[in-house]
Amino acid sequence: MAPKVLVSDKLSETAVQIFRDRGIDVDFLPDVGKDKEKLAEIIGQYDGLAIRSATKVTPTILEAATNLKVVGRAGIGTDNVDKEAASKKGVIVMNTPFGNMITTAEHAIAMMFAVARQIPEASESTHAGKWEKSKFMGVELTNKTLGVIGAGNIGGIVCDRARGLKMKVVAFDPFLSEEKAAKMGVEKVELDDLLTRADFITLHVPLTDGTRNILSAENLAKTKKGVRIINCARGGLVDEEALAELLKSGHVAGAAFDVFAEEPAKENALFNLPNVVCTPHLGAATTEAQENVALQVAEQMSNYLLTGAVENALNMPSVTAEEARVMGPWIKLADHLGNFAGQMSDEPITAINVLYDGVVSEMNLEALNCAVIAGIMKNVNPDVNMVSAPVVAKERGIQISTTNQDKSGSFDGYIKVTVVTAKRERSVAGTVFSDGKPRFIQIKGINIDAEVGAHMLYTTNEDVPGIIGALGQTMGDMDVNIANFTLGRSDAGGEAIALLYVDAPVPAEARAKLAELGLFTQIKPLHFDVA
Repeated sequence: MAPKVLVSDKLSETAVQIFRDRGIDVDFLPDVGKDKEKLAEIIGQYDGLAIRSATKVTPTILEAATNLKVVGRAGIGTDNVDKEAASKKGVIVMNTPFGNMITTAEHAIAMMFAVARQIPEASESTHAGKWEKSKFMGVELTNKTLGVIGAGNIGGIVCDRARGLKMKVVAFDPFLSEEKAAKMGVEKVELDDLLTRADFITLHVPLTDGTRNILSAENLAKTKKGVRIINCARGGLVDEEALAELLKSGHVAGAAFDVFAEEPAKENALFNLPNVVCTPHLGAATTEAQENVALQVAEQMSNYLLTGAVENALNMPSVTAEEARVMGPWIKLADHLGNFAGQMSDEPITAINVLYDGVVSEMNLEALNCAVIAGIMKNVNPDVNMVSAPVVAKERGIQISTTNQDKSGSFDGYIKVTVVTAKRERSVAGTVFSDGKPRFIQIKGINIDAEVGAHMLYTTNEDVPGIIGALGQTMGDMDVNIANFTLGRSDAGGEAIALLYVDAPVPAEARAKLAELGLFTQIKPLHFDVA
């Protein structure tokens, strides 16, 4: 059956048509996002939800979204989506960070020009029939120093445009390397240095605990007298009250804000101050940008629902369509290994260690880790998936570690999962053969070669004669057909294991009969999702 998507905000018809062209069943109900009761009533029908800013994806909506797999936000900001609740529910949250980069960067440049030349006030004065030519004395941008806080996607475009205006650009960004800065033609500096040198300061960072009030009262006091400040990124990055006081005192010559700590901004400390330019969050508001993000979100959601490709997700590692194709069998293997380890662990897990060897070590390890964790956590909560499992593991205080290494054995690549509890460690390893089928190749350090089946039986015993007969006879007596039978041992007379792939679940009576024989130290039924 084709995936079903609800478009609950106003997206372009072209974007809606993308879903249809990709074979996805889509309902275009652009006003339902404003009706939370109606949305909650119908959301259970859908695999995907495409939104802008009007739809609020709350825990209540997510609770009703019994089939939902992905929420796609046409735009950057996802404040209207409860990402923590979505992650716990196993729903991927995507945005479109690149569709409106140029538009937002251009708006910042436009705001910088506006505040440099006092264009809004001069326009209002002229419309009023005044001719106050001497009142609006501006400043040039040429040869001025622009301080860019955040030189990522949008900030990088602003840097490029500013250099085209013959400005000197200094950038503060902890993730900006010296090499990248040199390539961009900007000077990488610390924040205090930027504050004291910049004639204009523009912000291009997300709002996080680390960036909230990055231009605090204390930092604003460090700025150069006559500085002009532009914020087209996020409200909350600047202490607006402190900035208002510095504007009144004349220390700050002007400000241009497109975003505010509280939106919609009906009142604000910056309103009605001289040489303060304000716009109502217009950074992405161009025809081109709105169309771009709509098309982008439709493509991203379609790719995920049809191929498993994950692009621009905020709560899941990105996986390209090519990676999804190549990694599919390895992701399934990672899930099986995690599931095996989880089913074998009857004590609280404190740590999960994953080793990637050979070809698999060069793949998307973040995504594979999510699959391993999901496999393990299924035994705690059957509803977890690759999105929600890391959240569940974190809540339980489980430490995750990853090691990758070059090919070290006879297989082109393999994955080894070790779970640690307060009492013991358990490990299981597997690989993917050329037929694309996952195989178990080692359990507790004992080499084996076992297919993965929906129903399996795992036993441990001392290496003595009669084990094969006991297992075969008991399964036969209980009318359980064995599809595959794998044995392994540490050494002659040492510890041995058996892994049986059977056609149906092993009944409790069969396990009781095996236990009565006194040959086995462990008898464990296992179940795997091999669909």
